[in-house]
Amino acid sequence: MALIELRNISKSYFFTGLKVEVLKGIDLDLNENEFIAVMGPSGSGKSTLLNIIGCLDRPTQGIYLLEGEEIETKSDNELADIRKGKIGFIFQNFNLLPRFPAWKNVELPLLYSGVPARERRRRAIELLERFGLGGRVSHTPSELSGGEQQRVAIARAIINSPRIILADEPTGNLDSRSGAEVMELFLSLHKEGTAIIMVTHEMDIARKAQRIITIKDGVCSSGCF
Repeated sequence: MALIELRNISKSYFFTGLKVEVLKGIDLDLNENEFIAVMGPSGSGKSTLLNIIGCLDRPTQGIYLLEGEEIETKSDNELADIRKGKIGFIFQNFNLLPRFPAWKNVELPLLYSGVPARERRRRAIELLERFGLGGRVSHTPSELSGGEQQRVAIARAIINSPRIILADEPTGNLDSRSGAEVMELFLSLHKEGTAIIMVTHEMDIARKAQRIITIKDGVCSSGCF
């Protein structure tokens, strides 16, 4: 059984009475510990697909199975629990809280999970040290380079040990060296058993994944199976 199964997933939006179809019948499987790169032109539906997989948005139609369970039947609270426990999110713009030091940004998912303060701090600092940021744990985002900020964001995404990481252009705002360092972290996490779906425009980054999926005009043109 696949970790994620999407069947005929479609998503439409309505603007001033006009229907805009973003996804048009996507079929996709993600297997245990698989690393997938999603490519396609801007506006093709890549980020919308990631939002649906991450339970941030619901499809207009279709079936989404996560670990064999139908996601479309879940309540908003149940979806929040899935996001909190099973899925880690990484974004192009890092989405760090500017006034918080690195360790406080990393500990946030543990706060929402009810982990005691001392344990949250210990685990956050331990993870930052693993990512080569032991000397930067008390620095705020403005005091960190782009590559360091993205490493903080990755640490935050995996602090709850999710089974799946969803990354939307994680190297898009980084120079080539920082991008390569971030990809090494992804490859390390993948070797440890984490499934990854990564949206990217960069073919050299996509080639590091096990499989490349191409989305064009809201449909999967290659690689979905």
